[in-house]
Amino acid sequence: MSFLRTAAVLCLTGVLAAGCTLFAGEGEDQDKAQPTVTLVTHESWAVPKEVLDAFTNQTGIRITVRKEGDAGELTNRLVLTKDNPIGDVAYGVDSTFASRALDADVFEPYTSPEGDRGPQRYSVDPQNRLSAVDVGDVCVNIDTGWFAERGIAEPESLDDLADPRYRNLLVVENPATSSPGLAFLLRTVAEYGEQGWQDYWSRLKDNGVQVVSGWTEAYTQEFSGSSGQGPKPIVVSYASSPAAEIGDDGKPRTKALLDTCYRQVEYAGVLAGTRQPDRAGKVVDFLLSQQFQATVAENMYVYPAREGVALPSGWAQAAPLPEDPAALPGERVQANRERWIKQWRGLVEG
Repeated sequence: MSFLRTAAVLCLTGVLAAGCTLFAGEGEDQDKAQPTVTLVTHESWAVPKEVLDAFTNQTGIRITVRKEGDAGELTNRLVLTKDNPIGDVAYGVDSTFASRALDADVFEPYTSPEGDRGPQRYSVDPQNRLSAVDVGDVCVNIDTGWFAERGIAEPESLDDLADPRYRNLLVVENPATSSPGLAFLLRTVAEYGEQGWQDYWSRLKDNGVQVVSGWTEAYTQEFSGSSGQGPKPIVVSYASSPAAEIGDDGKPRTKALLDTCYRQVEYAGVLAGTRQPDRAGKVVDFLLSQQFQATVAENMYVYPAREGVALPSGWAQAAPLPEDPAALPGERVQANRERWIKQWRGLVEG
């Protein structure tokens, strides 16, 4: 999942990541008397300090946070350091990259007592090496006001994006450098199959699709519906993004096209080789707990994996969780990811 996602979305809502009290666990003074568990995660980690403090008070365990880029960079780092792990537990490997981490034996089995509260719905491993923490579906987003002002019908589907009515209106992220970009590529593979996805991208290219390196550039600089006021009214972002675009009238200025979504799930697991697996397991339990899960929507703009966790006010209208997103089996993604990206580059960049 995008790892600049939170920093940019929080900027949209007026919360600056630099110096923000929501980002806890990094750079704090360590109490030598307390056991410390290192959590390796992505750049979107954002948790209220009081929630981490409560965990420490309950368990005696202090969490220190080590950030390793986006979901892809995080996974790559964990694989490269598996023989000398850089932490005790990891959070943020998503469903796009989970199979790679599992094939490399990055994680060891751990069954959390909190897992049967909903996260098992997203299980990808019979050995329980990964536990689902949150869901963050990637979807096409549109600036509804832009279309209303011009009397142009809003696009509704992937096919619409290749229609000449929407020429030069779409910006997407590069799947070789961006997690949402990769998710959108996988969505087109799921929609059109091996025989059709390349033709679809050829049509997008002919229709003037713009490709940028990552989500921050696409959403905050090119998209007209964000505070960046860019020129493009259609962008690949998240199902939750409209929750950050609610105007003074209480209504969102953007919406996600739910027929274009691809399911992304983020996981946590105990790193193989940790010297304190029991404490690492308690951190996984914490990430699945009601206390932590209640913070993920407001602070990281993702949906909790745990059942029965209330979403912030306004999300039901602005950012409902897609009911029928596309998804590909992790094994198929692992086997074909690099080939699909290479083929995409030949089509779009060639």
